[in-house]
Amino acid sequence: MTDRSTSSRPLTLHIGHEELVIRGRYEVLSIINDILIAVWFTIGSVLFFFTSTTVVGTWLFLIGSIQLLIRPVIRLTRRIHLVRVGARSAETARDF
Repeated sequence: MTDRSTSSRPLTLHIGHEELVIRGRYEVLSIINDILIAVWFTIGSVLFFFTSTTVVGTWLFLIGSIQLLIRPVIRLTRRIHLVRVGARSAETARDF
């Protein structure tokens, strides 16, 4: 037998305006970072077709690799920022 009083209650989520702004800004930062990673690796790959541009291609791969390291730093910084402003939930499963 199921208690109807507990199963029929609506779910209420409390998300403040400041929390939404913070999440949005970090999401945009993450998207820009991901786009730049793709650009560096794509250009670096093309430059590897030519012997004369291999060094530049290698540098672009290095830049892209460093930006891959920046991805979790952005997520960690966002989580810390949300905790500091008192956000009630720090999502983990849906981090960008």
